[in-house]
Amino acid sequence: MFIDIDCSQLKKYNQNAYGDYFVSKRYPDESRLIAVLSDGLGSGIKANILSCMTATMLLRFIESEQISIRKAAEIVMNSLPVCKVRRISYSTFSAIDCYDDGVAKIVEEGNPQFLWIRNNEVLEPEYESIQSKTFKNRCMKVYKLRPKLGDRFIFCSDGVTQAGLGGGRLKLGLRRDGLIVLVKDKLAEHPDISSSELSQYIIQQARNIETDRQPKDDISACVLYFREPREALVFTGPPYHQQKDAQYAQMFANFKGKKAICGGTTANLISRELNRPITMDTTISIGKLPACSYMEGVDLVTEGVLTLTKALEYLEANTPDVDNAAGKLVKFLLDSDCINFMVGAKLNQAHYDPALPIEIEIRKNIIKKMADMLQSKYFKKVNVQFI
Repeated sequence: MFIDIDCSQLKKYNQNAYGDYFVSKRYPDESRLIAVLSDGLGSGIKANILSCMTATMLLRFIESEQISIRKAAEIVMNSLPVCKVRRISYSTFSAIDCYDDGVAKIVEEGNPQFLWIRNNEVLEPEYESIQSKTFKNRCMKVYKLRPKLGDRFIFCSDGVTQAGLGGGRLKLGLRRDGLIVLVKDKLAEHPDISSSELSQYIIQQARNIETDRQPKDDISACVLYFREPREALVFTGPPYHQQKDAQYAQMFANFKGKKAICGGTTANLISRELNRPITMDTTISIGKLPACSYMEGVDLVTEGVLTLTKALEYLEANTPDVDNAAGKLVKFLLDSDCINFMVGAKLNQAHYDPALPIEIEIRKNIIKKMADMLQSKYFKKVNVQFI
C-alpha cells in the first residue's frame, strides 16, 4: 500500500508569507511517513515563524522514536506560549505518523477535526482526549487507526472551515459539514483523484466562497490517499560491464509498471537486446530539446543528459506542464509513486568538463539531485541503482 500525500496552500489576502506551515518526511527503510500541519496565530511573517517552529519541532520529536507521537505532541502542547493580547495559543497543529502496512497515529490540537473517508462515507473514529497540564483551555485528541486500501485522510487549517464567514451566502462559514459535502461530491465524480488534485480543489473552493475571492485567513488542505503504488522505471546510461547488457535489458523488459529510457545509447542497447526497433521523431527544431522517440513496450524514450537536466529544472521550478521531451518526463515521474532509476556507470567522455575532476559525472549528479527532489518536494519513493 502506498501513501499518496500532498498539501496545497493559499496565503491570506495581501500577505507575503504563509501563516500555515506543512512539513512531511518519508522513511523508506521503515516504510513510514510523518506529516505535520501547523496554523500560526494571525498571519504573515509572525504566523509563519510560529507555525514553522511548531511543525518542525513536532516532526523532529516524532521521528526520534525515543518518545511516542502522543508524548511528543503533549510536550509541544504544554510548551507553546499564549498570546498576551488574544490569550490564545501561538499555534495549533495536526500530526500523523503512519506506516505502509496500515497503522496510523494522529494527534490534533486546535485544528479542525480531520476527515476519514472510506467508500465515499465519512467515518467518525474514537479518540482519547488529553488535557494540557499547563493551559486549561488546551485539549489534544489522539487517534489510533487502521486505514484500508482506498481510504483518505483530509487535514485542514481553519481557513478552510471558516471560509466565507460573515459573508452573504455562508454567514457561519463553510464549516466541517460543508467541507464534507464538497469532498464527497468531488470523490463521487472522480473516485481516483490524486491527493495533489483533491487538495488543490479544496483550497480553490474555499477561496471561491470568500468575498471577492480574497482569503481572510491562510488556507491549507493536506490529503493522504492509501492506494496501490504506481511503479515506474527509468533506464539511463550504458552499464559499466558491457557483457551484462542482455541481463539488464531483460530486467527492464520484466519490470511491472511504466518504463522510460533516457539516452540514445541506452535506447540502442534495449533495441538491440530485445529486438525492438526505435522509431525516430524527425520533427526536431534547432535550439530546442531533441524530440521523443518510440519503442514497443516503452512508455517514453528521450535523449539523455540534456533532457534530464531540463527536467530537473522543471521539477525545481514546479513547472510540469511543458510540451517537450523534458516536460513529458516530468509528467511521467509525477504520475508515479515508486520511481526506480537504473543508471549506467560506464564513463561517457562527452559529459565531462576537462577542468573538473574525472570522478564527477554529469548524469550521476543529475539523477542524485532529481531523486532528492522527488523525495523531499514531491513525496515520492525513489530507488537509484547504479549498474
